[in-house]
Amino acid sequence: MNAAPLSGLYAPSLALVTDLYQLTMAYGYWQQGMQDREAVFHLYFRKAPFQGGYAVAAGLALAVDWVENLHFSDDDLAYLGSLRGSKGGALFPTEFLDYLRQLKFTCDIDAVPEGTVVFGNEPLIRVRGPLLQAQLLETALLTLVNFQTLIATKAARIREAAGPTDQILEFGLRRAQGFDGGLGASRAAFLGGADATSNVLAGQRYGIPVRGTHAHSWVMSFEDEVAAFGAYAKAFPDDSVFLVDTYDTLDGVRQAIKVAREMRANSHELAGIRLDSGDLAYLSREARAVLDEAGFTATRIVASNDLEENLITSLKQQGARIDTWGVGTQLITAYNQAALGGVYKLAALRKADDSGWDFTIKLSEQVAKTSVPGILQVRRYLNEHGKPRADMLYNTAAPLPDQLTIIDPADITRRLAIRPETTFRELLEPVFRAGQRVRELPTLADSRAHAQREVQSLDPSIRRFLNPHTYPVGLEKDLFDYRTQLILEKKPVRGA
Repeated sequence: MNAAPLSGLYAPSLALVTDLYQLTMAYGYWQQGMQDREAVFHLYFRKAPFQGGYAVAAGLALAVDWVENLHFSDDDLAYLGSLRGSKGGALFPTEFLDYLRQLKFTCDIDAVPEGTVVFGNEPLIRVRGPLLQAQLLETALLTLVNFQTLIATKAARIREAAGPTDQILEFGLRRAQGFDGGLGASRAAFLGGADATSNVLAGQRYGIPVRGTHAHSWVMSFEDEVAAFGAYAKAFPDDSVFLVDTYDTLDGVRQAIKVAREMRANSHELAGIRLDSGDLAYLSREARAVLDEAGFTATRIVASNDLEENLITSLKQQGARIDTWGVGTQLITAYNQAALGGVYKLAALRKADDSGWDFTIKLSEQVAKTSVPGILQVRRYLNEHGKPRADMLYNTAAPLPDQLTIIDPADITRRLAIRPETTFRELLEPVFRAGQRVRELPTLADSRAHAQREVQSLDPSIRRFLNPHTYPVGLEKDLFDYRTQLILEKKPVRGA
């Protein structure tokens, strides 16, 4: 695949793709002289999407592109200078805008590679650097990683349902949330397991294979189906997929066969037929029988019509003879879950006298929303077959004990002792150091292959759609104890 260079997608100034409170906090830090205090933030989600057992990390390449092009243009600053507070005065003083004009990104960023399977509460990205800079990254990182990870995970689930050999075509652009939503979703869907897209811009931008058939309007533009199919076959003699359900599906299959015989007489083959309505299990079985009886055993049957992983699973259980799945709205919009819900939390702040770290924690009335302090790394332990066994979060700023125990922060009874010889790999890898990229990112195709290997490495009980098994993710015991201590220190004791 000849993909266009990624760099440049976010080359125009997009520094204002942020929430206003990021900029007001930045001004506050600057005013207080805190802008250069070293800070550590973690980006993570709390719960896997779609009531599933895992997610597929995605969006890092786009985030890197945005970070590398981060700057405040004259137009950006002129707009910020025009903003007014409630009393009519300038929201941001000129001196602060001059500071933003000269701002140079100098943070370190570590991240989980795209395509890696990840779980709730473990960092996908760690940002370390000047507090003001790290704060300004929050909104953009979240919008890119949240959406891409959501769609990539949905695509991986659809791939799980379809199986390794069926084709999955992403057909969702017309139902996407705008141009940018459609473009980003096509990329993430391919990374998660789709084979091709109907989105031509995504094909050009990312090197994704593009596929398509024709619409009902094509058939309706001709006197009858034979004429419509014949005209399409003349235009695309080796790449024709006929949509057969404009009037009567099985009769449409028979009309397609008439044209397919003419094509074969001219040394061409009908690539496929497409079913877009009705009882897809029944119609696909009947269509397969008619095609096979006529000698068109290699003609593929493409199905569309609000497909998603649960319906695909059901159709397969019913014996549907579909080998190509055109998935649109349900994939491109992550139809049954609007957002991933990732968050970006401060976890460490260098002391004002530079004598060490203050590890920070965010408490909540909801235990699940309590953050984890420290400069975190995620260590994935593997079993004797090289498959994921458990993930451990630990604080890199503290030494690890010889005897390691993982504790689930949501359930202290869920504990796992780790043998010293257990094989592991660290998930967060260096991407930026002092603002300079230090890692060459893999191609989209390589990330897609990585995602498929990662998902298949999980136990089937974790991959199942209904009530999946919970993969063990926990805190290293010393970190768990320290977090508990911080909770008790920060949470006031209420009187009776």
